[in-house]
Amino acid sequence: MREKFIGIMIAVLCLVFAGPITATAEDEAGEYIVSLYHAAPGKQIDLLKWFARQDEIGAEVGLPPVQIYTHMSGDSWDYLMISPVTTDAQDAAFAEAAKKRGGKGRFAGGLRLRKYLQSHNDTLAWGPSTAAELVEEAGK
Repeated sequence: MREKFIGIMIAVLCLVFAGPITATAEDEAGEYIVSLYHAAPGKQIDLLKWFARQDEIGAEVGLPPVQIYTHMSGDSWDYLMISPVTTDAQDAAFAEAAKKRGGKGRFAGGLRLRKYLQSHNDTLAWGPSTAAELVEEAGK
């Protein structure tokens, strides 16, 4: 468990220091879910298609697409995804839109997703922010 946490932290730090990824006025600070996915062997494309379908359904109900980052080197994860925490109303609207597309509910959808996974990990995070903003907040 500790190794997964360390892996997540390394991945997030790599993203922070990887290049010109900066918070903008459009980025609203709040709670986000940071997820690491390790695709089952030979299932990367199937997993990406599943993610794309979820974004399509989300777009129907006004949700932004999930930010996805692809592994290049280092730890064993394949995809890192960042998505805002949704409200109960957004979850219900998503479930209804998925049902109209033939979805069979949250549990069945989760089982389908797991066909494409070797492992995954979700972490609740707050951001985006800068180090200076966090130092200022800590001093309050």
